Amino acid sequence: MVQMAMDEIHDTKPERVSKILSAHGVASRREAERMILAGRVSVNGAPATLGQKATPGVDEIAVDGAPLAPVSKAFYLMLNKPRGYVTTMSDEQGRRAVTELVSDIDARVYPVGRLDINSEGLLLLTNDGAFANAVMHPKFGKTKTYQVQARGDIAAAAAKLANPMEIDSHTVKAASVKVLKLTSDGGFLEIIINEGRNRQVRKMCEECSIKVLSLKRTAIGNLRLGNLPAGKWRHLSEGEINLLRSI
Repeated sequence: MVQMAMDEIHDTKPERVSKILSAHGVASRREAERMILAGRVSVNGAPATLGQKATPGVDEIAVDGAPLAPVSKAFYLMLNKPRGYVTTMSDEQGRRAVTELVSDIDARVYPVGRLDINSEGLLLLTNDGAFANAVMHPKFGKTKTYQVQARGDIAAAAAKLANPMEIDSHTVKAASVKVLKLTSDGGFLEIIINEGRNRQVRKMCEECSIKVLSLKRTAIGNLRLGNLPAGKWRHLSEGEINLLRSI
């Protein structure tokens, strides 16, 4: 099991308040920004403003009047997400959240990126905002590998997926496409992408006139899901954490 002291991970320097809240597991960065706009966050007794910076351990940050508790340990988890779970901290529609699957962890961890409710496979969870950013941000170039079962002309789709296409007003293409198996009505593809836009692989397949039957993320960068059972999680090793941190 790998747990790290947060002061071993971050230098004490000014950071955006939303990033600090995210690193402490209070909320995602986007939700933290909404909390700031709603006036729920203060820095040294004054209401925080969007984009404001503060120094962890020096400035007093409070949420709803309660001082932000220090985070002493960082957690890095790999989960094999099953279908039927949303990758949010909670859901307004009452759907099951992936955090329910790691409720035995003695820390508030949150998903790194997303998999839609009908997708499954490799999902990382952490309470280290800098680590999450290193995995998610496009500038760090972490590829995502998916295994897709689809119905339709798989060979034709594979050729088209390797070419640029417009998805939601953005030009995207697969970094790599491999036909794994052909069946009587479709087959299986391995698709690797460099981006990570909302439902990107599904939308790319739809653009190629094939119907996705199942979609499973099998790798992020060089980190592979392996034989971790669906619905189960494990701690990342120190070597895996460093691998994901590297550019």
